[in-house]
Amino acid sequence: MVAYVKVTDPEKLALLYERFRDVCLVEKEVWKEIFLPRETASGPVQTNIQDRYVVEIDDPAVEDALDANIPRGAATLGAAIQEYRSHIAFFRKG
Repeated sequence: MVAYVKVTDPEKLALLYERFRDVCLVEKEVWKEIFLPRETASGPVQTNIQDRYVVEIDDPAVEDALDANIPRGAATLGAAIQEYRSHIAFFRKG
């Protein structure tokens, strides 16, 4: 069984919202799973190792609103994500 840990760190959340926006723009739809490289304090970074994050949107209307904003570009989608951020949660697969 895979354990999920809810991300609550504000700095990490800011990165996840940005990455979520970028993935949605590239894929042209709302993606429920995103990947981010691991953070390292020092030493070489292994780029082939990634953390997986599951995106949970608690309201279908919010997901529809985000989908509708994807064709409008990064700024508009980013603003929509910020507006609805209380409905978007990220969980790291542990």
